[in-house]
Amino acid sequence: MRVISGSAKGRPLKAVPGNGTRPTTDKVKEAIFSIIGPYFEGGTVLDLFAGTGGLGIEALSRGMEHGIFIDMEYKSIEVVKGNLKAASFSDQAEVYRNEAGRALKVLAKKEAAFDLVFLDPPYRMKNGTELMTEMHERHLLNRGATIVLEFESSHRYPEQLEHFQGVRQAVYGETTVHVYRYEPEDEQGGADNE
Repeated sequence: MRVISGSAKGRPLKAVPGNGTRPTTDKVKEAIFSIIGPYFEGGTVLDLFAGTGGLGIEALSRGMEHGIFIDMEYKSIEVVKGNLKAASFSDQAEVYRNEAGRALKVLAKKEAAFDLVFLDPPYRMKNGTELMTEMHERHLLNRGATIVLEFESSHRYPEQLEHFQGVRQAVYGETTVHVYRYEPEDEQGGADNE
């Protein structure tokens, strides 16, 4: 596992010990960034089920300014911190050990807002759409934000969701990647309409 492109290209990334995490392969990572990027001019990325932190680190390497990495496993948090250090992004990142739903509440209190979100929950969890809806309700997404949902190919998520436009879906063996764009409805009668 390595950083594929950008300022930290070629830096090796460590995996989380044991079988509890399923790192996104370099092939899938390359495919994801060819859909959503491949490069960025600033912005903030959220890697919500960070695992090794590989997706968020790749986004930082390709131009995102700041990253927040969340995982509930202590081993993952240690690996994320080590990988950020190896890629020289420690000063552009925050790493928190927390469960995804609780983390979103904390981030809302901090008034965080994201331009890119990676959702790669364990395959047994099928709550991607609930997490996206919660991000909308908690105002955690900037208009036009990209959400990358990675899940087991045997599962299905809707093409469109309220406030989210499906951009692309791609299947890579056991893994499916669904990319959404955040397009919230304009509130009627707001100051923007004057």
